[in-house]
Amino acid sequence: MTGNAFLDVKDLKIHFPTDDGLVKSVDGLSFSLERGKTLGIVGESGSGKSVTSLGILGLHKRGGAKISGEIWLDGEELVGATEEHVRGLRGKRMSMIFQDPLSAMHPFYSVGDQIIEAYRIHHKVTKQVARKHAIDMLERVGIPEPNRRVDSFPHEFSGGMRQRAMIAMALSCDPELLIADEPTTALDVTVQAQILDLMRDLQREFNSALIVITHDLGVVAELSDDILVMYGGKCVEYGTTDDIFYRPEHPYTWGLLGSMPRLDREPTERLLPIKGSPPSLINVPKGCAFHPRCPYSDQTEGRSKSEVPALLETEGGHLVRCHLSRQERHRLWETEIKPVLETQ
Repeated sequence: MTGNAFLDVKDLKIHFPTDDGLVKSVDGLSFSLERGKTLGIVGESGSGKSVTSLGILGLHKRGGAKISGEIWLDGEELVGATEEHVRGLRGKRMSMIFQDPLSAMHPFYSVGDQIIEAYRIHHKVTKQVARKHAIDMLERVGIPEPNRRVDSFPHEFSGGMRQRAMIAMALSCDPELLIADEPTTALDVTVQAQILDLMRDLQREFNSALIVITHDLGVVAELSDDILVMYGGKCVEYGTTDDIFYRPEHPYTWGLLGSMPRLDREPTERLLPIKGSPPSLINVPKGCAFHPRCPYSDQTEGRSKSEVPALLETEGGHLVRCHLSRQERHRLWETEIKPVLETQ
Protein backbone atom coordinates (compact mmCIF):
# COMPACT_ATOMS: atom_id res chain seq x y z
CA MET A 1 0.00 0.00 0.00
CA THR A 2 1.04 3.57 -0.58
CA GLY A 3 -0.05 6.62 1.36
CA ASN A 4 -0.27 8.64 -1.85
CA ALA A 5 -2.64 6.24 -3.62
CA PHE A 6 -5.64 7.81 -5.34
CA LEU A 7 -7.64 4.61 -4.68
CA ASP A 8 -6.89 2.53 -1.60
CA VAL A 9 -8.96 -0.60 -0.87
CA LYS A 10 -8.37 -2.22 2.52
CA ASP A 11 -9.73 -5.64 3.61
CA LEU A 12 -12.85 -5.29 1.45
CA LYS A 13 -15.51 -7.92 2.05
CA ILE A 14 -18.72 -8.13 0.01
CA HIS A 15 -21.03 -10.94 1.10
CA PHE A 16 -24.57 -11.72 -0.06
CA PRO A 17 -27.01 -13.56 2.24
CA THR A 18 -29.09 -16.10 0.30
CA ASP A 19 -31.46 -18.94 1.15
CA ASP A 20 -28.65 -21.39 0.39
CA GLY A 21 -26.06 -19.65 2.53
CA LEU A 22 -23.68 -16.68 2.60
CA VAL A 23 -22.05 -15.94 -0.78
CA LYS A 24 -18.55 -14.60 -0.06
CA SER A 25 -18.01 -12.89 -3.41
CA VAL A 26 -15.14 -10.73 -2.16
CA ASP A 27 -13.40 -11.89 1.00
CA GLY A 28 -10.69 -9.61 2.34
CA LEU A 29 -9.32 -7.84 -0.75
CA SER A 30 -6.72 -5.07 -0.48
CA PHE A 31 -4.95 -3.07 -3.19
CA SER A 32 -4.01 0.49 -4.08
CA LEU A 33 -3.79 2.49 -7.29
CA GLU A 34 -2.05 5.76 -8.02
CA ARG A 35 -3.05 8.41 -10.54
CA GLY A 36 -1.76 7.70 -14.01
CA LYS A 37 -1.38 3.98 -13.31
CA THR A 38 -3.33 0.96 -14.58
CA LEU A 39 -4.27 -2.10 -12.54
CA GLY A 40 -5.40 -5.24 -14.34
CA ILE A 41 -7.67 -7.64 -12.43
CA VAL A 42 -7.82 -11.14 -13.90
CA GLY A 43 -9.42 -14.44 -12.98
CA GLU A 44 -12.11 -16.86 -14.07
CA SER A 45 -15.81 -16.01 -14.01
CA GLY A 46 -17.08 -16.03 -10.44
CA SER A 47 -13.77 -15.02 -8.87
CA GLY A 48 -15.15 -11.67 -7.61
CA LYS A 49 -13.74 -9.24 -10.17
CA SER A 50 -16.96 -7.48 -11.21
CA VAL A 51 -18.39 -7.55 -7.68
CA THR A 52 -15.29 -5.66 -6.55
CA SER A 53 -15.74 -2.97 -9.20
CA LEU A 54 -19.44 -2.52 -8.39
CA GLY A 55 -18.52 -2.23 -4.71
CA ILE A 56 -16.03 0.57 -5.41
CA LEU A 57 -18.71 2.51 -7.28
CA GLY A 58 -21.30 1.90 -4.56
CA LEU A 59 -23.65 0.02 -6.87
CA HIS A 60 -24.59 -2.80 -4.50
CA LYS A 61 -27.86 -2.34 -2.66
CA ARG A 62 -27.01 -1.57 0.93
CA GLY A 63 -29.70 -3.92 2.25
CA GLY A 64 -28.82 -6.75 -0.11
CA ALA A 65 -25.06 -6.91 0.43
CA LYS A 66 -22.96 -6.99 3.57
CA ILE A 67 -20.01 -4.71 2.87
CA SER A 68 -17.12 -4.12 5.25
CA GLY A 69 -13.60 -2.81 5.00
CA GLU A 70 -12.47 0.52 3.60
CA ILE A 71 -12.49 2.14 0.16
CA TRP A 72 -10.56 5.41 0.04
CA LEU A 73 -10.91 7.62 -3.06
CA ASP A 74 -8.52 10.57 -2.94
CA GLY A 75 -8.83 10.76 0.84
CA GLU A 76 -12.59 10.12 1.02
CA GLU A 77 -13.87 6.91 2.61
CA LEU A 78 -16.74 5.45 0.56
CA VAL A 79 -17.96 2.38 2.48
CA GLY A 80 -19.24 4.55 5.32
CA ALA A 81 -20.39 7.43 3.07
CA THR A 82 -24.04 8.10 2.28
CA GLU A 83 -25.53 6.73 -0.94
CA GLU A 84 -26.26 10.30 -2.06
CA HIS A 85 -22.62 11.33 -1.66
CA VAL A 86 -21.30 8.30 -3.57
CA ARG A 87 -23.89 8.90 -6.30
CA GLY A 88 -22.50 12.42 -6.72
CA LEU A 89 -19.01 10.98 -7.30
CA ARG A 90 -20.13 8.51 -9.97
CA GLY A 91 -19.72 9.81 -13.49
CA LYS A 92 -17.50 12.76 -12.58
CA ARG A 93 -14.76 11.39 -10.32
CA MET A 94 -15.22 7.68 -11.04
CA SER A 95 -16.94 5.90 -13.88
CA MET A 96 -17.35 2.41 -15.31
CA ILE A 97 -17.52 0.72 -18.69
CA PHE A 98 -19.97 -2.09 -18.02
CA GLN A 99 -19.56 -5.62 -19.34
CA ASP A 100 -23.00 -5.81 -20.99
CA PRO A 101 -23.93 -2.53 -22.74
CA LEU A 102 -27.36 -3.81 -23.79
CA SER A 103 -28.51 -4.15 -20.19
CA ALA A 104 -26.52 -1.14 -18.94
CA MET A 105 -28.15 1.32 -21.38
CA HIS A 106 -31.82 2.32 -21.13
CA PRO A 107 -33.79 0.90 -24.07
CA PHE A 108 -36.37 3.75 -24.12
CA TYR A 109 -33.92 6.64 -24.59
CA SER A 110 -31.59 7.39 -27.47
CA VAL A 111 -27.89 6.85 -26.98
CA GLY A 112 -27.29 10.57 -27.33
CA ASP A 113 -29.87 11.48 -24.69
CA GLN A 114 -28.20 9.13 -22.22
CA ILE A 115 -24.76 10.65 -22.80
CA ILE A 116 -26.27 14.15 -22.63
CA GLU A 117 -27.97 13.38 -19.32
CA ALA A 118 -24.78 11.97 -17.79
CA TYR A 119 -22.80 15.03 -18.92
CA ARG A 120 -25.34 17.64 -17.74
CA ILE A 121 -25.59 16.12 -14.25
CA HIS A 122 -21.99 17.18 -13.61
CA HIS A 123 -21.69 20.20 -15.92
CA LYS A 124 -23.92 23.28 -15.98
CA VAL A 125 -24.27 23.53 -19.75
CA THR A 126 -27.15 23.82 -22.20
CA LYS A 127 -28.59 20.78 -23.91
CA GLN A 128 -27.13 21.99 -27.21
CA VAL A 129 -23.61 22.13 -25.76
CA ALA A 130 -24.06 18.69 -24.19
CA ARG A 131 -25.37 17.30 -27.50
CA LYS A 132 -22.26 18.55 -29.33
CA HIS A 133 -20.12 16.92 -26.63
CA ALA A 134 -22.04 13.65 -27.07
CA ILE A 135 -21.44 13.73 -30.84
CA ASP A 136 -17.74 14.41 -30.27
CA MET A 137 -17.50 11.45 -27.87
CA LEU A 138 -19.26 9.09 -30.30
CA GLU A 139 -16.85 10.17 -33.03
CA ARG A 140 -13.89 9.73 -30.70
CA VAL A 141 -14.75 6.08 -30.04
CA GLY A 142 -15.10 5.36 -33.75
CA ILE A 143 -18.85 5.37 -34.36
CA PRO A 144 -19.53 6.41 -38.00
CA GLU A 145 -21.93 9.26 -38.78
CA PRO A 146 -22.12 10.42 -35.14
CA ASN A 147 -24.39 13.35 -36.06
CA ARG A 148 -27.05 10.86 -37.11
CA ARG A 149 -26.33 7.97 -34.75
CA VAL A 150 -26.58 10.24 -31.70
CA ASP A 151 -30.37 9.95 -32.07
CA SER A 152 -30.37 6.15 -32.46
CA PHE A 153 -31.60 3.81 -29.74
CA PRO A 154 -29.41 1.07 -28.21
CA HIS A 155 -31.25 -1.71 -30.06
CA GLU A 156 -30.40 -0.03 -33.37
CA PHE A 157 -26.68 -0.47 -32.70
CA SER A 158 -24.72 -3.66 -33.30
CA GLY A 159 -23.07 -5.29 -30.29
CA GLY A 160 -19.74 -3.66 -31.04
CA MET A 161 -21.34 -0.26 -31.60
CA ARG A 162 -23.22 -0.52 -28.29
CA GLN A 163 -19.95 -1.27 -26.55
CA ARG A 164 -18.37 1.82 -28.07
CA ALA A 165 -21.37 3.95 -27.10
CA MET A 166 -21.07 2.63 -23.54
CA ILE A 167 -17.41 3.64 -23.51
CA ALA A 168 -18.31 7.11 -24.83
CA MET A 169 -20.79 7.52 -21.97
CA ALA A 170 -18.26 6.41 -19.36
CA LEU A 171 -15.61 8.78 -20.72
CA SER A 172 -17.94 11.74 -21.23
CA CYS A 173 -17.03 13.49 -17.95
CA ASP A 174 -13.31 12.66 -18.03
CA PRO A 175 -13.38 10.61 -14.79
CA GLU A 176 -10.35 10.49 -12.51
CA LEU A 177 -10.96 6.78 -11.87
CA LEU A 178 -12.14 4.63 -14.77
CA ILE A 179 -13.11 0.99 -14.25
CA ALA A 180 -13.35 -0.98 -17.49
CA ASP A 181 -15.15 -4.33 -17.09
CA GLU A 182 -14.30 -6.39 -20.19
CA PRO A 183 -14.00 -3.18 -22.29
CA THR A 184 -13.23 -4.92 -25.59
CA THR A 185 -15.88 -7.64 -25.49
CA ALA A 186 -17.52 -8.29 -28.90
CA LEU A 187 -15.13 -5.91 -30.67
CA ASP A 188 -12.94 -6.93 -33.57
CA VAL A 189 -9.18 -6.68 -33.22
CA THR A 190 -8.89 -3.32 -35.02
CA VAL A 191 -11.53 -1.66 -32.85
CA GLN A 192 -10.02 -3.22 -29.73
CA ALA A 193 -6.76 -1.46 -30.53
CA GLN A 194 -8.62 1.85 -31.01
CA ILE A 195 -10.39 1.53 -27.67
CA LEU A 196 -7.20 0.63 -25.82
CA ASP A 197 -5.42 3.58 -27.44
CA LEU A 198 -8.35 5.82 -26.42
CA MET A 199 -8.14 4.79 -22.78
CA ARG A 200 -4.37 5.31 -22.81
CA ASP A 201 -4.82 8.80 -24.32
CA LEU A 202 -7.39 9.71 -21.65
CA GLN A 203 -5.09 8.49 -18.92
CA ARG A 204 -2.17 10.53 -20.23
CA GLU A 205 -4.31 13.64 -20.68
CA PHE A 206 -6.01 13.63 -17.29
CA ASN A 207 -3.57 11.53 -15.23
CA SER A 208 -6.47 9.24 -14.31
CA ALA A 209 -6.31 5.90 -12.53
CA LEU A 210 -7.53 2.93 -14.57
CA ILE A 211 -8.74 -0.53 -13.52
CA VAL A 212 -9.11 -3.08 -16.33
CA ILE A 213 -11.12 -6.22 -15.54
CA THR A 214 -10.77 -8.84 -18.24
CA HIS A 215 -10.34 -12.48 -19.19
CA ASP A 216 -8.03 -11.38 -22.01
CA LEU A 217 -4.47 -11.60 -20.70
CA GLY A 218 -3.28 -9.91 -23.89
CA VAL A 219 -5.24 -6.76 -22.98
CA VAL A 220 -3.80 -6.86 -19.46
CA ALA A 221 -0.26 -7.29 -20.78
CA GLU A 222 -0.64 -4.28 -23.08
CA LEU A 223 -2.35 -1.87 -20.68
CA SER A 224 -1.46 -2.69 -17.09
CA ASP A 225 1.34 -1.54 -14.83
CA ASP A 226 0.31 -4.01 -12.11
CA ILE A 227 -1.85 -7.15 -12.14
CA LEU A 228 -4.04 -8.62 -9.41
CA VAL A 229 -5.00 -12.29 -9.84
CA MET A 230 -8.26 -13.25 -8.08
CA TYR A 231 -9.54 -16.69 -7.14
CA GLY A 232 -12.46 -17.56 -4.88
CA GLY A 233 -13.00 -13.94 -3.82
CA LYS A 234 -9.40 -13.41 -2.74
CA CYS A 235 -6.18 -12.08 -4.24
CA VAL A 236 -3.83 -15.02 -4.85
CA GLU A 237 -1.06 -13.06 -6.59
CA TYR A 238 -0.21 -9.40 -7.09
CA GLY A 239 2.73 -7.86 -8.88
CA THR A 240 3.98 -5.85 -11.82
CA THR A 241 3.09 -7.02 -15.31
CA ASP A 242 6.63 -8.38 -15.67
CA ASP A 243 6.27 -10.27 -12.37
CA ILE A 244 3.04 -11.97 -13.43
CA PHE A 245 4.08 -12.84 -16.99
CA TYR A 246 7.76 -13.64 -16.50
CA ARG A 247 8.14 -14.53 -12.80
CA PRO A 248 4.73 -15.88 -11.67
CA GLU A 249 4.72 -17.83 -8.42
CA HIS A 250 1.17 -19.09 -7.88
CA PRO A 251 -0.03 -22.36 -9.48
CA TYR A 252 -3.29 -20.69 -10.50
CA THR A 253 -1.41 -17.97 -12.36
CA TRP A 254 0.63 -20.71 -14.08
CA GLY A 255 -2.67 -22.27 -15.16
CA LEU A 256 -3.97 -19.00 -16.59
CA LEU A 257 -0.78 -18.50 -18.59
CA GLY A 258 -0.88 -22.10 -19.84
CA SER A 259 -4.43 -21.67 -21.13
CA MET A 260 -3.58 -18.47 -23.07
CA PRO A 261 -3.11 -18.86 -26.83
CA ARG A 262 0.13 -17.44 -28.23
CA LEU A 263 0.02 -15.60 -31.55
CA ASP A 264 3.69 -14.60 -31.67
CA ARG A 265 4.87 -18.06 -32.71
CA GLU A 266 3.70 -21.31 -34.23
CA PRO A 267 1.98 -23.47 -31.60
CA THR A 268 3.55 -26.87 -31.09
CA GLU A 269 1.44 -28.14 -28.21
CA ARG A 270 -2.21 -27.95 -27.16
CA LEU A 271 -3.26 -25.36 -24.62
CA LEU A 272 -3.18 -26.52 -20.99
CA PRO A 273 -6.59 -26.00 -19.38
CA ILE A 274 -6.93 -25.76 -15.60
CA LYS A 275 -8.58 -28.96 -14.42
CA GLY A 276 -11.87 -28.78 -12.52
CA SER A 277 -14.21 -25.83 -11.98
CA PRO A 278 -14.06 -22.62 -9.95
CA PRO A 279 -15.29 -23.07 -6.36
CA SER A 280 -18.75 -22.27 -5.09
CA LEU A 281 -18.56 -18.99 -3.18
CA ILE A 282 -21.10 -20.39 -0.72
CA ASN A 283 -19.02 -23.48 0.07
CA VAL A 284 -15.45 -22.34 -0.54
CA PRO A 285 -13.04 -25.27 0.05
CA LYS A 286 -11.32 -25.24 3.43
CA GLY A 287 -7.71 -24.19 3.47
CA CYS A 288 -6.44 -22.95 0.13
CA ALA A 289 -9.46 -22.45 -2.14
CA PHE A 290 -7.41 -23.63 -5.13
CA HIS A 291 -6.26 -26.90 -3.57
CA PRO A 292 -8.87 -29.19 -5.25
CA ARG A 293 -7.50 -28.11 -8.65
CA CYS A 294 -3.85 -27.62 -7.72
CA PRO A 295 -1.43 -30.33 -8.94
CA TYR A 296 0.97 -29.46 -6.10
CA SER A 297 -1.39 -29.49 -3.11
CA ASP A 298 -0.01 -32.84 -1.92
CA GLN A 299 3.41 -31.21 -1.44
CA THR A 300 2.31 -29.01 1.50
CA GLU A 301 2.00 -31.70 4.20
CA GLY A 302 -1.77 -31.28 4.35
CA ARG A 303 -1.73 -27.52 4.99
CA SER A 304 -3.46 -26.76 1.68
CA LYS A 305 -6.58 -28.62 2.88
CA SER A 306 -6.71 -27.15 6.37
CA GLU A 307 -5.06 -23.72 6.50
CA VAL A 308 -5.79 -20.59 4.47
CA PRO A 309 -2.42 -19.35 3.15
CA ALA A 310 -1.44 -15.78 3.94
CA LEU A 311 -0.74 -13.25 1.20
CA LEU A 312 2.99 -12.71 1.64
CA GLU A 313 5.54 -10.54 -0.14
CA THR A 314 8.28 -12.39 -1.99
CA GLU A 315 10.24 -9.32 -3.08
CA GLY A 316 9.68 -5.85 -4.49
CA GLY A 317 5.94 -5.73 -3.84
CA HIS A 318 5.29 -9.12 -5.47
CA LEU A 319 2.64 -10.83 -3.27
CA VAL A 320 1.70 -14.53 -3.36
CA ARG A 321 -0.86 -16.58 -1.41
CA CYS A 322 0.56 -20.12 -1.45
CA HIS A 323 1.73 -22.80 1.03
CA LEU A 324 4.59 -23.91 -1.22
CA SER A 325 7.92 -22.42 -0.19
CA ARG A 326 9.35 -19.69 -2.35
CA GLN A 327 12.28 -21.91 -3.29
CA GLU A 328 9.93 -24.71 -4.36
CA ARG A 329 7.80 -22.30 -6.44
CA HIS A 330 10.90 -21.01 -8.20
CA ARG A 331 12.10 -24.55 -8.87
CA LEU A 332 8.73 -25.63 -10.31
CA TRP A 333 8.55 -22.53 -12.50
CA GLU A 334 12.05 -22.88 -13.92
CA THR A 335 12.09 -26.66 -14.39
CA GLU A 336 8.47 -27.68 -15.09
CA ILE A 337 6.17 -24.76 -15.97
CA LYS A 338 8.29 -22.29 -17.94
CA PRO A 339 9.77 -24.89 -20.36
CA VAL A 340 6.27 -26.15 -21.21
CA LEU A 341 4.90 -22.63 -21.77
CA GLU A 342 7.80 -21.79 -24.05
CA THR A 343 6.88 -24.67 -26.37
CA GLN A 344 3.27 -23.55 -26.81
